[in-house]
Amino acid sequence: MLKISKTLVTNLEGALRGMRNPFSSWEKSDSHYDADGQYILGPADIDLARRLCTSGSDHRKFIRQIIVSVDFDGPLYWWKEYDTYKVATVANSTSTMHCIHKKPFSREDFSCEKLTPDSLQVLDTLIAQLEKLRSEFLQTKDKTAWYNMIQLLPSSYNQLRTCTLNYETLTNIYYARKNHKLDEWHTLCRWIESLPYADVLILKPEKTDG
Repeated sequence: MLKISKTLVTNLEGALRGMRNPFSSWEKSDSHYDADGQYILGPADIDLARRLCTSGSDHRKFIRQIIVSVDFDGPLYWWKEYDTYKVATVANSTSTMHCIHKKPFSREDFSCEKLTPDSLQVLDTLIAQLEKLRSEFLQTKDKTAWYNMIQLLPSSYNQLRTCTLNYETLTNIYYARKNHKLDEWHTLCRWIESLPYADVLILKPEKTDG
C-alpha cells in the first residue's frame, strides 16, 4: 500500500521560459497565470513542449527544472526499489532507528492488505512480540530489546518520506515501473498521470509532424 499526499509542483514558468532559450523565441510564449495564481500553458508553448518531449531526453532538458515535492508513505519493501532512483532525488524520512519505540505497534503500521487470514495471524503474533519488546525497552532502556525490534521488523513496515523529484525523473520512473507487479508502483504511476500537464510533458504522445 502506498499513500501519497502534499503534492506541490513548482517552477513551471521558469522551465517553460528556459525551454525557449535555445530558440530565442520568448515573444512566442503564450502561457500565463490565471486569477487563482495557477500557471496555464498556452497552445504555442504546449506545441513546442510536446515536440521537444517526444524528441528524447536531450531535447526535453527543460522538464528537469519542473520540481515536485511530495510525501510518500509506503512499505520498506517498496522503498528498497524506489532507492534505485538516486539521480535528481532528495528525501527526508521518518527515522526507524530513533522513533520505532515512540508509539504502539498496530496493523496500521504495515502494508498487509494482501495477506491471507493465516498470514495475518502470523503478523498479529509478530506485532504482539514487537509491542512486548517496545514496552521492555521503554522500561529498561535495554539495547537488546531495541535490537530485537529492529531485527524483527518486517519489510511490510511503512515509512513516511518527503521527497523532491523533477519531471524528467518521474518520466523515467513512469516508463520503467508502469507494468511492475507491485501495486505500489501502479499507485505512483496513476499519481504521475494526474500531475499538471503530465499528458504533454511526461506521458509520451504520438510524435507530431515538423
